[in-house]
Amino acid sequence: MLYNQSVSYRIFNICNHLFLIALALLCIFPVIHTLALSLSSSSAATAGFVTLWPVDFTWKSYEFVAAKPEFLKAMGVTVLRAILGVCVNMLLTVLIAYPLSKETSFFRWRTVYAWFFVFTILFNGGLIPSYIVVQKLGLIDTIWALVLPGAVPVFNVILLLNFFRSLPKELEEAASIDGAGQMTVLWKLFVPLSLPAMATIILFAVVGHWNAWFDGMIYMNRPEHYPLQTYLRTVVIQTDMALLSSNDLELLKSISDRTTKAAQIFLAALPILVTYPFLQRFFVKGIVMGSVKE
Repeated sequence: MLYNQSVSYRIFNICNHLFLIALALLCIFPVIHTLALSLSSSSAATAGFVTLWPVDFTWKSYEFVAAKPEFLKAMGVTVLRAILGVCVNMLLTVLIAYPLSKETSFFRWRTVYAWFFVFTILFNGGLIPSYIVVQKLGLIDTIWALVLPGAVPVFNVILLLNFFRSLPKELEEAASIDGAGQMTVLWKLFVPLSLPAMATIILFAVVGHWNAWFDGMIYMNRPEHYPLQTYLRTVVIQTDMALLSSNDLELLKSISDRTTKAAQIFLAALPILVTYPFLQRFFVKGIVMGSVKE
């Protein structure tokens, strides 16, 4: 459909595009600056010459980071946490969202259970009671202390159940006539048809687990069990020179604390930056279709 665009509309459209471009550049500037800083020499980084392009290009900061067992171990903990966490989150989200998407005539106590989950969004048990529960369950210093406390993301449950409710009821009725049970309808009908919403929820879960740092600081007593973001917090705030070997000290002569921190921060953000474009096409569709029930 063609519209008769007035002068004021064209001016607004140009200003809107310029504003969005400026906002996008403002968001991506810290990432580019961090990358440029990590690829620059120690003297250039210390003098503040680095902006959006590396000065005296070098890979030595990444060589230093790649040789650090603490960084690699923290990365492994976070990858394991993301895999286990996403699997647990998705399984429980699907199993909870499906019955809650039914009508009250089919599931009598649906509203009661729905408000039970909504209540947990508004109120939580608090930090100390949560820590005591994790401690009494014997989960301290284990990977499950990072996974199980957030096993049921209620926002994702609401998103998915609204998406389930938007699917045509005739599909479920046809499957039931053919003899399919509820679990068959769920896993062979609803889940395959909900790929946009599922991809969006997976993205939320991955980002949530990857960026979490506070629970690692609370539930992990030993630094070797820290997830990546908790480890980076300790690196950015304070560097313990006693943990550095003689080889590290020699390498530090050609790099600076700023460049090594920038390299570790960029490497920590890189997996999410790489993953998001593959799920972007599902993102908007999953949010819109799962947010409103007509």
